[in-house]
Amino acid sequence: MNNPFTLLCQQRFGPFFWTQGLGAFNDNVFKTALITQVAFNTASLTTLDGATLATLLPGVFILPFFLFSASAGQLADKYEKSQIIRLVKLLEICIMLFASIGFLSRSLLMLSLALFLMGVHSTLFGPVKYSYLPQHLRPNELTAGNGLVEMGSFVAILLGQVLGAWLGSLEQHALFTSLSVLLIAVSGYHLSRAIPLSPAPVPDIKINWNPVTETIKNVRTFWAQQTLWVGIVAISWFWFFGATLLAQFPNLAKHVLQGSECDFISLLSIFSVGVGVGSMWCEKLSKGQQELGLVMLGALGMSVFTWDFAYVTSDIQQQLLANPALTLHALGGFEYWHMLLDVALLGICGGLYIVPLYVLLQSRAEAGYQSRVIAANNIMNALFMVLSAGFSVWLFGMGVSIPQLFMITAAVNVLVAVYLCFRQPEYWHSARDYVLGLRG
Repeated sequence: MNNPFTLLCQQRFGPFFWTQGLGAFNDNVFKTALITQVAFNTASLTTLDGATLATLLPGVFILPFFLFSASAGQLADKYEKSQIIRLVKLLEICIMLFASIGFLSRSLLMLSLALFLMGVHSTLFGPVKYSYLPQHLRPNELTAGNGLVEMGSFVAILLGQVLGAWLGSLEQHALFTSLSVLLIAVSGYHLSRAIPLSPAPVPDIKINWNPVTETIKNVRTFWAQQTLWVGIVAISWFWFFGATLLAQFPNLAKHVLQGSECDFISLLSIFSVGVGVGSMWCEKLSKGQQELGLVMLGALGMSVFTWDFAYVTSDIQQQLLANPALTLHALGGFEYWHMLLDVALLGICGGLYIVPLYVLLQSRAEAGYQSRVIAANNIMNALFMVLSAGFSVWLFGMGVSIPQLFMITAAVNVLVAVYLCFRQPEYWHSARDYVLGLRG
């Protein structure tokens, strides 16, 4: 399409886009406000160690993806999607009311339970989020639609984290955080009422509520469809890669660059905006078609710019250690702007990588299985994000520095790209043809 942003003005996409964006925004406002309070006011909430809690709380949010994704996928295939979305948004309002009581009463137990329930909320919404698009967008609009959704999600995550950190630092944090998350939840429900009907593809499906057996069944089903399975692995690797890097941005800014919270926010902001730009750029580069060649080009860029970013930050660290009187901003413009440019290009390449993969799942999964494909993908995403934490802890235990961790991750990314080409030669052939100008 000539201008993908025209989709935002259409009822079949606009209300859904803003509803899902507000959901991601609220998730991150609440999570970040809670983690900020745990980090800086632990004593008022619990006797436990603040650093330990800040590490464990994200796991509380991820846990529902393992427990309920399989059931969420079945529900999204069985029932009309706009109804599910509205019910999920009503659930969000109830959860935020519960969380508000937790904030006002300083109850860590209530807040942790609310965080778990927000994970349930996101788990239920995930399969609907991506299976909704093929029902309302034409095949040549899927890349644009997915690009807009990815752009909106990353910008919402960024803004949610910034607002959540600010709310968590206020003296009257409990009151203002409670009002904010409730207002966002109510706004999301209001917008969801304009989402058009999305008929259930398989209304006669029998729900299997056992998450273990249903997850195993899904894995077996999609393992037999290697194109979908390899696509799920590729998407999950993106979340492993991103989680590994983003989890270290605060420590990188503080301990490697000897900077402040502003430097961390700059890195996070530039990366998030970069992903949004890359996601939207996909539509133009692919000319509205499914273009798997962009996956390989994005993967190559992710490795190149991550490696260069790690090299530059390591060089900055050495200069700062050699001259303790220096600061990051006093070093001179080249290293600083070089570092930020790497982060921006890394984000853009990430957007080029991820959008065609979601289009792949939506366009090649059977209509009656789309939600369950996304559910299987969400389970794998959660697993890979947990593994990324273990990967980082393992390497740090071996004495690896943060820049070295980034370099190793960039090298593993190359191996993953080779694996994708080996398992599905279509990735390599599409990239070759795209570069040589043999298509479109």
